[in-house]
Amino acid sequence: MEMTLQLTIDCSDPQRMVAFWAEALGYAPEPPPDGHATWRAYWVSAGVPEAELPAGAGDIPESIIDPAGRGPRVWFQQVPEPKAAKNRWHFDLKVGGGRDVPLDLRVRRVDATVERLVEAGATVVRIKDEPDTGFYAAALQDPEGNEFDVV
Repeated sequence: MEMTLQLTIDCSDPQRMVAFWAEALGYAPEPPPDGHATWRAYWVSAGVPEAELPAGAGDIPESIIDPAGRGPRVWFQQVPEPKAAKNRWHFDLKVGGGRDVPLDLRVRRVDATVERLVEAGATVVRIKDEPDTGFYAAALQDPEGNEFDVV
């Protein structure tokens, strides 16, 4: 049996989340299937009733894909309710290179990624700096408050 993996993230603003997470993960907005100008046009052609599509749904890309084809598709599903609690899961963006990389180089890599993601809309929650153990990471939130780490 073949299986593919899609990660679905509930959100209030799919367009903002597509832009942020495409930047964060090095992904690209997913174009609509061939022959369709938008995802909405595709969904309607596939039989999804207009009444089930929120205003604006599918007019812009609501999913991102890994250009190299290795990572899962990520779909940002618009929902009416706001985020209410801490995530039960989160992304770890592993940019430092691991414990075999000197700590000062890992710190520079993490800090550079954090700076880039803050410019893209992230908020720094805290820096986890433990020089005695050789650990350095940053806890951030995406534009809708979902937590993730840069390690």
